[in-house]
Amino acid sequence: MTATRRSFLLATATAASVPAATAKPNVIVIVMDDLGVHDLGYLGVKDIKTPNIDALARSGAWFTNWYSNAPVCAPARSSILTGRFPAKAGVSNNGKELAKEAKTIAEMLKPAGYRTAAIGKWHLGSSADSCPNARGFDYFYGFHSGCVDFFSHRYYWGEPKTPNYHDLWRNREEIFEDGQYLTERITEESIAFFNQNKSQPFFTYIAYNAPHYPMHAPDKYVKRFASLPLERRIYAAMISAVDDGIGGLRKALERNGQLDNTLIFLLGDNGATVEKRAGLNQNFATAGDNGVFKGFKFSLFDGGHHVPACVSWPARIPKAGAVKELAMSMDILPTICNATGADLPAAVDGSNILPVLTASAKSPHDALYWFQGGQLAIRRDKWKLVLNGRLYDRRAEGGQPLKGEDAIWLSDLEADPGETRNLRRQHPTVVDELQTLAEKWRSTLPNPE
Repeated sequence: MTATRRSFLLATATAASVPAATAKPNVIVIVMDDLGVHDLGYLGVKDIKTPNIDALARSGAWFTNWYSNAPVCAPARSSILTGRFPAKAGVSNNGKELAKEAKTIAEMLKPAGYRTAAIGKWHLGSSADSCPNARGFDYFYGFHSGCVDFFSHRYYWGEPKTPNYHDLWRNREEIFEDGQYLTERITEESIAFFNQNKSQPFFTYIAYNAPHYPMHAPDKYVKRFASLPLERRIYAAMISAVDDGIGGLRKALERNGQLDNTLIFLLGDNGATVEKRAGLNQNFATAGDNGVFKGFKFSLFDGGHHVPACVSWPARIPKAGAVKELAMSMDILPTICNATGADLPAAVDGSNILPVLTASAKSPHDALYWFQGGQLAIRRDKWKLVLNGRLYDRRAEGGQPLKGEDAIWLSDLEADPGETRNLRRQHPTVVDELQTLAEKWRSTLPNPE
């Protein structure tokens, strides 16, 4: 009897350990919109509290050198979902549809047995052939455009050329939820999808539109930051609503016994914006904080695209803390394919970074490249070169390219993370090497002009 009982207990213990070790993980990718690159607690911000995001980061690893593939919404999201450079995904700028040949994470995971959902902001097409349900997602709740009112769910930034319109959908059907705060609804829909798919692996792309304008938050969040100036107060409240949502998502996974074997990415799409439509009284916005980084949304200086990113998968990824290796948003798809055993698309520009997270491997990237709005940039090791850079700061001329000497801007990011000193004359050989690499890369893009 003793041997039989011992064998039973051993078999039971072994079976209990199998899901964390061998079962396909659930996968969640969470994107925040126009998030300042400094504005999360684990990054050191003092006036905004994000305890749930901090807990997520500390359960795994966070990158100190994670870059978005673009400093603006839609191109950045195209790389997250396809593993391609934005131009190769068909989304070189806002207003483009995702190219049909650019396979999404959902399209790769469905054949691997995953249920898939996109919840929140899409911004990659609204036609019957480009909406989420046409791109591998079994379920969609959210909006197609770049932004909506958080309570009426209407888009009204295109007037007078584009009349304002309602934009909230469940799958392919327009729905109306007037008065309901969209950040909370995104969380609720995500949790419902988790609960409905407990019996099989799932992939959920959760794209919060906070803290993107319009600057809207219910009073219960605003009261948490009563001492802050008005713009910062509302911005902080919007982030706090997302933070509450992250806590709810993790609790739902824990209740379902799925938290340990769920691979979660959380990142920003680009840096904070100073757009006047995000500010008060037609003045440049002041709420978002990019810390020491130079430039803002739309800029290829680090303030535009050096974004927060953390990754959690307790069953596989140790609590590594800060990771200094270079990574990009286009690395998400190949990493997920590797983690789940899904086939990797034939044309992918990103790299699997799981070894970086699990075995302290070096970055798979020799260099990182960007092209956006006439700006061209490259980072290799500590060096960053920006050609025809624009700051998009709070000056009237902020959207204009830098001229003269500053049209070619070389920085040593280890010594000068704020890109404050132009070293082009001190290191002409470095400039020549990086410019040659960057222009050669740009020539590989479709319509690189």
